Amino acid sequence: MALKKILITGGAGFIGSHVVRRFVNNYPDYQIVNLDKLTYAGNLANLKDIEDKPNYSFVRLDIADASAINELFKTENFDAVIHLAAESHVDRSISDPTAFVITNVIGTVNLLNAAREYWKGNYDKKRFYHISTDEVYGALGEEGMFTETTAYDPHSPYSASKASSDHFVRAYHDTYGLDCVISNCSNNYGSHHFPEKLIPLAINNIKNSKPVPVYGKGENVRDWLWVEDHARAIDVIFHEAKTGETYNIGGHNEWKNIDLIHLLCKIMDKKLGREDGESAKLITFVTDRAGHDLRYAIDSTKLQQKLNWVPSLQFEEGLEKTVDWYLSNEEWLSNVTSGNYQSYYEKQYNQK
Repeated sequence: MALKKILITGGAGFIGSHVVRRFVNNYPDYQIVNLDKLTYAGNLANLKDIEDKPNYSFVRLDIADASAINELFKTENFDAVIHLAAESHVDRSISDPTAFVITNVIGTVNLLNAAREYWKGNYDKKRFYHISTDEVYGALGEEGMFTETTAYDPHSPYSASKASSDHFVRAYHDTYGLDCVISNCSNNYGSHHFPEKLIPLAINNIKNSKPVPVYGKGENVRDWLWVEDHARAIDVIFHEAKTGETYNIGGHNEWKNIDLIHLLCKIMDKKLGREDGESAKLITFVTDRAGHDLRYAIDSTKLQQKLNWVPSLQFEEGLEKTVDWYLSNEEWLSNVTSGNYQSYYEKQYNQK
């Protein structure tokens, strides 16, 4: 398949910007069109280093706007879509579930409809790649891991909206014969991450000697994947996966939130020249999130065996790289943390 003109949705976001950068730099003969609505989490400063490349262009659009999406497909004649645009924060989904339905479900269906219409007669020469989350599988007990055949059991409005979008992508493959692939990944960490999420939030707060909020007792377990390893997995799946396939992407890297925060405090003490144990004093336990899944763990054996992808970094090394990036990109961080983010932060983590 010669998939040369690719629409990447949500390309100004955290994971999306890493995917856009990788494709623009590694495939100079591809035309990469980055579509983003630029909500609070979309930030074009994430792509400053590639914005002038000849094979890159940006279009500001909302995937919920069906007619604008159809118009774009009509004029641009895309060969493929890599779909990352989504509302993605569980806490926000609890306070505003409808926004998640509109973007994650309706937005995805709008893209599928445009692809179905404008790719007619060429479905086998096109590709629709939908990026999803391990949260669609629900929660695990102490044992076991999510595989590609784990039944869906979403608990939050966020994961319910992503589960719904996954089902629509599979339905369009099964019903219309659209070439579709899906991947479900675990929690990502790394550079350019909007600081409402656990790791960048903690780095920012430790740096500014502010309380570091940890839900409940910090017992929740997550599997952490370095974002650049995720972008590499997306690259491999996009180019090599068979149509209709699903792949889980994980870091084989389970950490309790509280242990992760302690490790982060240790790294930050070292980097900031603080006494050992200084940053850990900032840890503040806050009321647990409603319906908070205890444990996620993802089995990416299929991806490793069939497509030869393996994570490149151990967590301690990746976390240190991540800390280094935030400490040396203060301008990025201060621009992001001004304005909208502040009022949301106050509302979300008000000490109870």
